[in-house]
Parts: sequence; C-alpha cells; structure tokens
Amino acid sequence: MRRLIFFMIALLAASPGRAEPLHAIAMNGAPDLPADYRYFPYVNPEVKKGGSIRYGVVGTYDSLNPFNLKSIRTTARGVWDPAFGNLIYETLMVRSSDEPFTLYGLLAETVEWDDDRTYIQFNLNPKARWSDGEPVTPDDVIFSFEILRDKGRTPFSKRLDAVSKMEKLGEHSVRFTFNGKADREYPLIIASSTPILPKHAIDPATFDQSTLKPPIGSGPYRVKSISPGERIVYERNPDYWAKDIPSKVGSDNYDRISVEYFLQENTLFEAFKKGVVDVYVEGSPTHWARAYDFPAVRNGDVARETFRPQLPSGMLGFVFNTRRAIFADVDVRAGLSLAFDFEWANRNLFENAYTRTQSYWQNSPLTALGRPAEERELGILGDFKDRIEPAILNGTYHLPRTDASGADRKVLREAVELLKKGGYTIKNGRMSDARGRPLTFEVMTQTSDQEKLAITYQRTLRMIGVEMAIRTVDDSQYQARSSSFDYDMIVKSYPSSLSPGIEQVGRWGSASRDAPGSFNFAGTADPAIDRLIENILSVRSEEDFQASVRAYDRLLLSGHYIVPLYHIPDQWVARWKYIGYPQKLPLYGYQLNTWWDQRAQ
Repeated sequence: MRRLIFFMIALLAASPGRAEPLHAIAMNGAPDLPADYRYFPYVNPEVKKGGSIRYGVVGTYDSLNPFNLKSIRTTARGVWDPAFGNLIYETLMVRSSDEPFTLYGLLAETVEWDDDRTYIQFNLNPKARWSDGEPVTPDDVIFSFEILRDKGRTPFSKRLDAVSKMEKLGEHSVRFTFNGKADREYPLIIASSTPILPKHAIDPATFDQSTLKPPIGSGPYRVKSISPGERIVYERNPDYWAKDIPSKVGSDNYDRISVEYFLQENTLFEAFKKGVVDVYVEGSPTHWARAYDFPAVRNGDVARETFRPQLPSGMLGFVFNTRRAIFADVDVRAGLSLAFDFEWANRNLFENAYTRTQSYWQNSPLTALGRPAEERELGILGDFKDRIEPAILNGTYHLPRTDASGADRKVLREAVELLKKGGYTIKNGRMSDARGRPLTFEVMTQTSDQEKLAITYQRTLRMIGVEMAIRTVDDSQYQARSSSFDYDMIVKSYPSSLSPGIEQVGRWGSASRDAPGSFNFAGTADPAIDRLIENILSVRSEEDFQASVRAYDRLLLSGHYIVPLYHIPDQWVARWKYIGYPQKLPLYGYQLNTWWDQRAQ
C-alpha cells in the first residue's frame, strides 16, 4: 500500500497539468539565459551608480497619470516610459532587449503556464515593495487590471477582455485564466505591458482624472520636483527593492534624472549644444551631417555614436485616413502614393542617406519584399490571396524609381492611370471625379521636417491636378486631433519588431478603428486583416510564424494605406563624453536605461 501511495505522488508530480515555476518565458522557443543568469549580456554589471543625466523632449505635460485618456499625450515622460526605463511603475516581467520576445522576472520572481497557455500564474517576489515601503501583493495586481479596465485608456482597458478569471493563490501568487479570445501572445502581454499599481495609494473615484500628485510606484525612482511644461526631476529610491535582481543589474544607474521640456526641436538641440541636455537622439540625416560643427564636438567633449540594431525597418509614411470618403478606393490611394518622388527628396533634403521603405518588415526574414509567396503562405491567405496584387504575391513588387527630377513623367502617368481607375480624370487642370468634384485633401504635420516633406509631396501632386493643403499644428492640437482621427492625412511611424503581435490589433484591427486614442490612424476595419493578425497570434512554429507575417505584409502593402517614405538602418545618438554606455549592443539597439555617468565612477 505504501508503494502505491508513493507511486501516485510521483505520478502527480510528473503530471503535465502541473507546471513548473519558470524564471523566464519566450513567445517562440526557449529563453537564451539560464535560471542562474546574473545579468543581461548588454549591461555593465560593474558600473558604479551615481551622478545624473538630463534628457530633453519636445512637448509639454500637465499630468503624472499616463493611464487615462485625458492625459494620454500630456503625461510627464519617465513615469511609465520604456525609453527611459519605466522610472516609477513596473511590470510583472521585463523584456530582454537581446531576444525577439523573451521575458524575465521582475515583480514576478517566477511564472507558471501550461503548454496551451490557457493560464499564467505569477509568483511575486516576496521582496517587492512600493516606494512607501508597503509590500507588493496579489491584491495590487488584481486591482491594477480592474481599475485599468474600468477607468483606463486603450490598450490597458482591454487587457481583461481575454481573461475569464483572476484569482489570488496564497500570499504571493496570482493566476490569470484565459477565455477563447486569448491567443498565444496574450500571457506575455499581461506579463510585460501592463503597469502594476498600488491599491492602497490610489483612489478609484479620481483615477480617470489628470493629477500632478507624485505617484507611489515600485520602480527605481521617485518624483523629486515638478515644473509643469518645463521639467520633471526624479531621484533614486535608496531602498529600491530590485536593485540586485538579475533583470535590473546594470540598469538605473543615475542618482538623479531630469527631463527638460522644449517647444521646438531646434531649441532642444541648442540646449544640448550648451550642455543643458546630456544626450540627443538624432533623427535627421541632414542635421546629423551638418549640425555638429560646434566647439564641444571639435574639442572632443561631445561624441557622436552610430549604432546598428538587428531590426526590421518598420514603416514611416503619409497615412491615408480611410474614414474619409476620398480615400475609400484602393486605386486612389495607390495612385496618390506614386506621386511622392523619394529620389528627389533623398538627394535634395537628406544627403542621400535614406533607403526607400517598401515593406513593413524590410531587412528581416519577415518581409514579403523580393520573396514569392510559398505554399504555406498561400494556405494562410486562403481566399484573400485574390486581393493581393500579383507583383506583391510573386515577390517582384517594388516602388518605381524616379529620375530624381521631382517631375518624372513616366511615374506620374502611372499615378494618373491608377487615379483614373479610381474614378478621377484631369479636367481643366484639376483632378476631378465624374461629378466634377476636385480631389483635394489636407495633411496635418507637427514639425518643420514633416512640413518640408509635405511641401515636396504637394509640388508633385499639383503636377497631376491634385491639391493637398498643409496644416502644421502645435503639439496639443496634434495630439488632440490625432487621438480623435480628425485629419485627412497624417505622418506616422510604425516601428516593427521581430515578434509582431497584439499591437497589430491596435494599429490595424477592426476593434480599434473607432476607439479614441488608438493607433489605428488609417481607419482600417477589414476581416482579412483581422484574420491574419489572429493567425500571427496563434501559430506555434517559427516557420508558420514567419509565413504568417509575410502574408500579412503582402495584405497591408496591397491595401496602400500609407505612402511609404524611407528608413535608415542606423541609430544616431550624440552624447556629452561624461555619459558612458555598454560596449555590447543588444538586438534592439541602444538602451538608455543602461547608460551611466562617468563622473561618478
């Protein structure tokens, strides 16, 4: 009898229904780092913490609550801000910047899930504390998801849509059980993209309001001082609970972080030149080539760094708002797309530094560019393959290369022919529909660089009788109008990763089309897009995943929702020499939260 009991205990322990606690989880495959890893490979674990850094941003702020719709665009940078390292609020797990999509423990010391990912259980680190010394508990986790559902903004308000049950297990664990809406990525989104908030320090009645009250968080910093619209200063929490856990070693290296606000980019750059700001992230090749002949560069006090991450190009372009009737026809969008003369702009505006973007995942195995659709892809597309342009389907598609004159007649004739298919012809010098209504629209811009691009586009459009007005607005107007989709056309960037997933719903899915504040700037609501996103989120093998993304790339390209612009494979950052950085560059490029102050060494 005793042998039988021991046998049953052993059998239960080996049962596949009992998940083992894991130190890390990956979307596909296994994590690179073992359970006993000591730090991420792209940090300097020996760096001495101390000193300070001053970041600069363009814009303003009037709130310290980044989670409600009212202050989505005007919350102080750093509170919840992956670019600066999430200074105040943290997530259950943290994403490695050196793997496509792998998470390691943070607030959650370990995690458990089953092979089908029908649930995920987070076992909180008993050491986790809020900045006021209170412990982080399962009740805080449950509260966070509930308050964000009830009063938070998109996408936080949707986090529980695929959750059938949240339950507290013991003193340190919380389990999420998923319903039929969940995909295989959903547990990782729950783990890495949702802030955990202190239940004891938040009043649910006022959570949906803007506030300048310094928040209590579990992160490495506290708010020291605020000057709305001018600066916010953070100071290190000397009692930060996670300073020695592996996923945080080598990060958060400053005692003081300030974020300085400027109304214009050129004012920010002048502040950098004077040493008021310590690092400057460069986005303009012309500026990078011409603007750095100043004393601090010449004498070696300022260094210019070029980093090359191993990432897809993403997509930057003029986005058609298909909610507008004039952009409802795909041939009209395709014709208008041809009128942008990239070769002229690249030569005359950008020192020939850019490469034309022709895929959402260019420069990666996920791109459809130059690849004919294989049998696996055709099966994924199904009946939707008839909507894919033949050249995009067979891998021969490319945007026409102009003669760089700004008036290439051959390309403009192609544009006119496509517009004709969409119901427009040139009458008395104006592109008009059958009822004589001219093809006119407005592009909303935010910066002088965007305005220059728009002027270039405007000039060639006029050659085919299309009138595009340009409206440059200030930051607050831009944010308000983009959040409510109050524009005909807008310039937007769609960053891409090696693990696209749920963010595609917010950018292109039907569910986000009419959600204020969503990133569905093009206004798409297409069952084909929805199905391919669902497929990306549900496949298990790497081969099926890559085929799914390529099929999706073909569908987006065939929709001509964006006038593609350009990309550059490098990241450019200028820094004052007293700011140091690790030598190892991770897959996703430089990480500001791993840099340090040399003066403190």
